[in-house]
Amino acid sequence: MSRYAIIVGAGAGLSAALARACAADGMKLVLVARDIAKLAPLVAELGARAMACDAGDAVATDRLFAVVERDFGIPELVVFNAGYRARGPVVEIDPADVEMALRNNALAGFLTGQGAARLMLKAGRGTIIFTGATAGVKGFAGSSPFAMGKFALRGLAQSLARELGPKGIHVAHVVIDGGIAGTRSGRDPTDEDKWLSPQSIAETYLGLHKQPRNAWTQEIDLRPWSETF
Repeated sequence: MSRYAIIVGAGAGLSAALARACAADGMKLVLVARDIAKLAPLVAELGARAMACDAGDAVATDRLFAVVERDFGIPELVVFNAGYRARGPVVEIDPADVEMALRNNALAGFLTGQGAARLMLKAGRGTIIFTGATAGVKGFAGSSPFAMGKFALRGLAQSLARELGPKGIHVAHVVIDGGIAGTRSGRDPTDEDKWLSPQSIAETYLGLHKQPRNAWTQEIDLRPWSETF
């Protein structure tokens, strides 16, 4: 079986940069998203496999990992890059949006980590990386659902690192502490002072994956040099 990585929550920006970095390192790619039509250019560029999956659905996620094991074997890297933002004053926000934020940040992260662990434990090796955010370290006004989901994801990563690390599986949580270039309108991808470069973040992810097991990083935070702590 070939070396391969799974990116859950694939799309433009960071996940596309990560896919290219993995491909350049010799890995095949499985790109997972609800809407895989948007992945067509990246799939064509990298020769990747796109799979439609709602990562917050346990049945769908179980099926995803069963199919990739059958077709590709055991992944060496799984990245959870999905998320959902809900903003608004606490007295006005719809509880359904809160539930959606928890489902897509916390539950989806758990199901992805669980599926990855079930496969990687068979080989006694592998890397699972969770993409976090500033909101997982400090909650901001008007953003309580996102903070709840990202705090939960951070706790999940810490627990899995302690459980799976001694079994040979590296679990890391990356705090993206700043905006990523090119991911939203108004963010100039050439402005290196304001925004995080998706390519540079991808290099850090790949570096985490390649760390020797006697010097693993559990959590790292990334920000542009001009960003305040």
